[in-house]
This record gives sequence, structure tokens and C-alpha cells, in this order.
Amino acid sequence: MTMELLSTAAMAEADRRTIAAGTPGPVLMANAGRAVAEAAADLLDGGERAGPVVVVAGTGNNGGDGFVAARLLAEAGHAVRLMLLGRRDALKGDAALAAGEWSGEVAAPDPRALPDAALIIDALFGAGLDRPVEGEARTLIEAINASGVPVVAVDLPSGVNGTTGQVMGVAVRATETVTFFRRKPGHVLMPGRLYCGRVRLADIGIPDAVLASIPPAAFENEPGLWQAAFPVPRANAHKYARGHAVVVSGGVTATGAARLAARAALRAGAGLATLASPTEALAVNAAASLAVMVREADTPLALAGLLTDRRLNACVIGPGAGVGQRTRDMVRTVLAAHGAAVLDADALTSFAGACDELIVSIKTRDNPQVVLTPHEGEFTRLFSGLMEEYPLHSKLERTRLAAVMSGAVVLLKGPDTVVAAPDGRAAIAANAPPWLATAGSGDVLAGIIGAMLAQGMPAFEAAATAVWLHGEAGCEAGPGLIAEDLTEVLPAVFRRLYDGFGIRY
Repeated sequence: MTMELLSTAAMAEADRRTIAAGTPGPVLMANAGRAVAEAAADLLDGGERAGPVVVVAGTGNNGGDGFVAARLLAEAGHAVRLMLLGRRDALKGDAALAAGEWSGEVAAPDPRALPDAALIIDALFGAGLDRPVEGEARTLIEAINASGVPVVAVDLPSGVNGTTGQVMGVAVRATETVTFFRRKPGHVLMPGRLYCGRVRLADIGIPDAVLASIPPAAFENEPGLWQAAFPVPRANAHKYARGHAVVVSGGVTATGAARLAARAALRAGAGLATLASPTEALAVNAAASLAVMVREADTPLALAGLLTDRRLNACVIGPGAGVGQRTRDMVRTVLAAHGAAVLDADALTSFAGACDELIVSIKTRDNPQVVLTPHEGEFTRLFSGLMEEYPLHSKLERTRLAAVMSGAVVLLKGPDTVVAAPDGRAAIAANAPPWLATAGSGDVLAGIIGAMLAQGMPAFEAAATAVWLHGEAGCEAGPGLIAEDLTEVLPAVFRRLYDGFGIRY
């Protein structure tokens, strides 16, 4: 499975380089149109609706793909009706050539005819749409959505921006989307992903070698992205070789979040896990923990003393920590220590309005392995200045900007969790089920990240791995899950992962 995600500009460059290397543009368009026609034929074969295939085309290259698909479907014996939004003489280049090979009628858009179709092919706009959909185009898209007819979208549903995933006012809701060479961020970012239906990736003749000249910086978060860095325990390993994760606990009434994180760290492979606990919560933490150890750490000074042990090589702080000056001081203590760090929840909110202070602590530490794990609300509070300066940027770009600004890996949570590194690399997750939206789920994720860091993974790969494992655990547990379930199903997730890697266990 391909993981690379190409912006619309990068995809245009891949087209250009392929054409410059000797593959004519009309050949690429013919291959794209053929892939769309094949997808349409598959849906028609499995469908029960009578009526023609209605191809709704625009005047750009997407429209050209639609003309090719219309011709091929007609040649295969299907009834086809083609509607063109715009004047035929507005078609240029390869699209004009494709239109010239269509011998059927070219009709003006007629929304009233859509409900009688067996299938609609959406070939209106390309993935680079960056303006609101208005006027006749908006009316047409709304009619497509209201028709109840299955839809095959060319490249991306019309109205979805391929780079940001944003809906430009209104967008087609597709049954299936046929895209070419590589997916775009808009196929996996919300809300665009919701409009795509199934995504079919078609080979249209662009060689994989083209990627070397336009190296992608964004990827779908799949195991192939981080497999090389994944920590596989060796037969002769001992617990200290697998790292020791520390989770800083909150007070006596807020210990659950830290305990979830610590248990997750153990389940995800850390050799040892310790709860650094306030004195008032020692009894609660000790009574509720078995394999997780408990150590007293009432103050920043006590925590600093604990973290002088270099075997304690990763620390998670934030779950249930409380918001305020004490947590700020504890975060600074963690960042002054030698180990990798995960800052989650209250550790981030405690620096709302003081992001610059946090950044100084991150950028001046010796160990660059730091992961910040905000949800949207925490991100807005922490990076308020960035949000004011770049209010319209996509989730992908906001996360990248935050990573560059902070010097840390930033993991912006959600159904399309984005992980970004200061060097510009980014991964977008598409495997999180909706039932992960439950109390404590993020605490488990923080603990899994801590485990990966404790086992020596670099911060970007550790965060991306943890997000994928967290999503798979949610799928494994299924509807009705609570956060405690996630750690209990992790062994099954690891077994499938090891099988995929060809690792014996």
C-alpha cells in the first residue's frame, strides 16, 4: 500500500515530469478516464438501478477524464448522458482532445435528470479547487447529493480541496473516489475524507521514480512508515533494555489518568513503568497498581531527584496533573532531565498564554525527543498566536507550523490525527474509530508514546506508531469501549502487527 500523500502542486509536478520524460499527456488522461470507467462499470454491475450513466463534467482536466470515461462506457454498451458545466470551447489541451473523441451529445446541466440515473460520474472540479463553490455549480452539486444516486468522483469529490481537505462551501458526497498515482491529503483529512467514500488508487503511467524528484513530506500513517524504527524485543533482552517510562501522577482525586498512561506504557513494551506520585496519592496509586511501580515525588525537586537515574529514560506528564504553576514547574523539571518527554493535557494547558516559556525549555534541552499531544482545544490555547497569524491553514499545516515553532514533535489529535516533526515530515491517521472519543483515551495514547520513546524510537516515529496502535486497539475493542479496554486488546494488535512484519513471537 502506498503511504505517500501529494499536495495538488506536487501531483501537478509529477504529471509534468512524466510528460517531460516522454509519456504524452493524452495518454495519462486516457488511462485516468479508463480507471474511472472501470470503477463505474463495477458499481453498475453490482447495482440494481436502471437508467443511464450521467457524467457531469467541468472544463478542466477532470472534465477531460470524464469525457474519456463517457466514451469508454458508451463503447461498452452503457447508456451515457454527458452534461458540461461551461462552454465546450473553454476546454483546452488534453481535455479538448478527449472531448473531441466523444461523439455523443453534450448537454447543459439539468439537475432534474439526475434522480433517473443509474450512476453519476462527478468530473466537475479537480483537487486544486481553492475558491468557494457558487452559482450553477453549487446548485448542481446539491442536486447530485439530493438525488440518492451512487456517485463515482474523479480524483476527489468536487468541492473538496485536495491539499487541505476543506469543503469549499459544498461538496459532492461520493460512493467511490478514483484517484491517480498517490492520494492527496484531502483524501484522509477531515472533513474531506467523509465525502470520498471508498478510495480507489489507479496507476495511470506515472513511474514511482518520480517521487525521488518531488520527495513527499506527508504520509498516511501506516506501519511501513515507521517499521524500520519499530522496537522488536530480542530473545536475550531484559526489562531494562526495553526502557523505563515514568508517568507523573496528579493528586489523590485525579490519579486515574496517570494510571491509565502507566499501564499503557507497560502494555506497549516498556520494560518498566513508574508512577511519580504526590504523597497524598501514594496509597491510592499503590493499591491500584500491580506491575506499575510507585515513587514519591511531591515537588519539582523530588521529581528531579527521581529522574537523575538515567535508566528512567522517558517521562509522561499531563494526564490528571492539574492546571497551574505547580504543573508548569514539574514540566520544566521533566524537560531539564535527560530523558525523552511526552507533554499531554494539563501539561499543555498550564502554558496557555506562556507558550514562549515552554518553547525555551524545549529548545534549550540536550535531548530533542519531545512530543506534544494536544487536542484541538489545547492546541488553540497553547498556540494562540499561531492561530491568529494563520487562521485559515489546514490541520496539516497548523501542526507543521507548531512543530517548527516549538522544536518538538506535535501530535494534534482527532479522527484525522496529524503527527508533525520540526523537519516538515507529517503523518495523517485514518484508522481511528469514532468510539475512541471517550474519557481516558488520550491518556492511554500518551502512555503508548512514552513506551515507544523508552524503547529508543525517535520522537516522530514513536508518536506515529502510537497513534496507529491506538487506532487499531479502538477497532479491536469495538463499540462501547472504555479507555481501560484499550490496553487489554493491545496484545492482539501487536500479534497482527508482528504477523505483518513477518516477525515470529
